Amino acid sequence: MSAKKGKVLVVDDDLGIQKQLKWALSDFELTFAADRPSAIAQLRRAEPSVVTLDLGLPPDPANASEGLKALQEILKLAPHTKVIVVTGNNEKDIALQAVKLGAYDFYQKPIDSDIINLLIERALNLAALEYENRILNKTQVSMGRIVGNSDSILSASRKAEKIAQTDISTLLLGESGTGKEVFARSIHEFSHRKDKPFIAINCASIPENLLESELFGYEKGAFTGANKTTLGKIETAQGGTLFLDEIGDMPIGLQAKMLRFLQERVIERVGGRSEIPVDVRVVCATHRDLNSMVAEQSFREDLYYRIGEINISIPPLRDREDDVVLLARTFLSVYTEEYSSKVKGFSENAVNAMLNHKWPGNIRELQNKLKSAVVLAEGSFIEADDLGLTNTEAQAEDTIFNLREVREIAESKAIRKAYYEAEQNMSKAAELLGVTRPTLYSLIDKYHLDDLKAGA
Repeated sequence: MSAKKGKVLVVDDDLGIQKQLKWALSDFELTFAADRPSAIAQLRRAEPSVVTLDLGLPPDPANASEGLKALQEILKLAPHTKVIVVTGNNEKDIALQAVKLGAYDFYQKPIDSDIINLLIERALNLAALEYENRILNKTQVSMGRIVGNSDSILSASRKAEKIAQTDISTLLLGESGTGKEVFARSIHEFSHRKDKPFIAINCASIPENLLESELFGYEKGAFTGANKTTLGKIETAQGGTLFLDEIGDMPIGLQAKMLRFLQERVIERVGGRSEIPVDVRVVCATHRDLNSMVAEQSFREDLYYRIGEINISIPPLRDREDDVVLLARTFLSVYTEEYSSKVKGFSENAVNAMLNHKWPGNIRELQNKLKSAVVLAEGSFIEADDLGLTNTEAQAEDTIFNLREVREIAESKAIRKAYYEAEQNMSKAAELLGVTRPTLYSLIDKYHLDDLKAGA
């Protein structure tokens, strides 16, 4: 491999400029071209990651038509190449037009070696990051719809895959928007029940007085308006999987009836007298701390142990730093097709902004921001502003000098990493961290890591 930093193609018909750039860009592996045909030939031969392109190319050096044509051809042949266009002092409008066509950036003559080196360095870094994520996207270990390469998500995914072929009751724990339903669907799709229905119901979104009939169904005449016998979600899932999202919001009065169904695998419709046998696999999910709810007697202890024969903790997006860009690119390919968008990728500032954002709304927030960015973006690459993100969070974190805050951030991250590395086993996590189990619980309480406490 070359010791140079990266491959750069310089396209300029001025031999003096070529000479100047050869000296200024000596750290890079350079090739040169003086017109559009030779630029395309060198592009095919050298496969550069970055191209610097003078828009004033022969046979029309006084105008930008030939340069813009070269830009479009380069991006058509090598869409991941970062093209930095070169313009004169009075050609900013042309430069902006080039950026809209897909150029990565532009700089204006006269050449400043420091600026051009910085631009190329940034372009090469972004190209390398994008290449790495394309490779990861092809080789990532995932289960069905689950996308990710971080240790925490792979650990949860492996656990889900192991239990998918069983009928063991599974409780998915995680903040809102972390993808609990995606996990539930993947468990169903990897199970022997995959050809049967997957029925989902959100226990928090249905009024308490309607939830029972929604789950268990009702007989004709059971109440005013019950004009016909209607099957509930449980019966509809016969042979398949029933996903009870936000089970922690189920009214306490209905929990006893749910417990009986889970124990006996029979139901009675509202207004009915006969028992109906039901064969379903049950997967539940919640963002609540069920341990605390049991202690407060707002959730039945016997139901908690019945639904959580296996617990899987799904990490928040802020703890899946390696997956943010990977997920973003996955969603981008979906939304660009859905909205017939010409957006090709993300600018460097967009990537940095995504990596620095804390994602309080998790994957759902990422999806929403990407969807709006694809619709609103004016250029070929999504910018941080299109996502409604800035790097202020990263800057704020960089200015933290208080040792207590620094230690709290570092210890919280270490605890989460150890917890998921140990596959949600508190004893193993404590061993990895070099502390006792009670000390680990004390730290979890101290730093308010409630999602870990819920999965313990």
